Amino acid sequence: MGKRKLVLYISMSLDGYLATKDDDLSWLSIVEREGEDYGYTAFNESVDTYIVGRATYDVVLKLTGGTFPPAEQHKCYVITRQERASENGVTFYNGDLETLIHQLKSENGKNIYCDGGGQIVKLLMEKNLIDEYRVAIVPIILGEGKRLFLGGTPRIDLEALPSKQYVSGLVHLHYVKK
Repeated sequence: MGKRKLVLYISMSLDGYLATKDDDLSWLSIVEREGEDYGYTAFNESVDTYIVGRATYDVVLKLTGGTFPPAEQHKCYVITRQERASENGVTFYNGDLETLIHQLKSENGKNIYCDGGGQIVKLLMEKNLIDEYRVAIVPIILGEGKRLFLGGTPRIDLEALPSKQYVSGLVHLHYVKK
């Protein structure tokens, strides 16, 4: 297997939600600061492949008026249960997720970026396929919504790398698989 890693790079509320029940992400704006990207540009340069679930893909399309920005920079895979032809730089994948991840990790290239959602993260965690967890905690409690970690997965031991706290209150956590 190659040296590529699958990295979960994602934001959530302090109480563990990715979005509200109706897919509202406007709460993420509370940490927006001019000139601050929380390390995203550097991270984005370390990856060349992007994986996301179909529901999250649909939310991004809705928020951007029908465009999918990651496809402009990366090889993109949308994980779906339905067969669908590739379009606009996006490959819709409905095969075995573990097979895809092993294939991608064995190829030459940069790291692989997973951006959720919760169902995809759970599937990846069930097979212990995520090598790094980079989670930005946004200082808000939503109370309800769509969870990042859905439970029902085996125990995964992690090693903490230095975290970083920002003036906005955002805390970026970084863990690697032991």
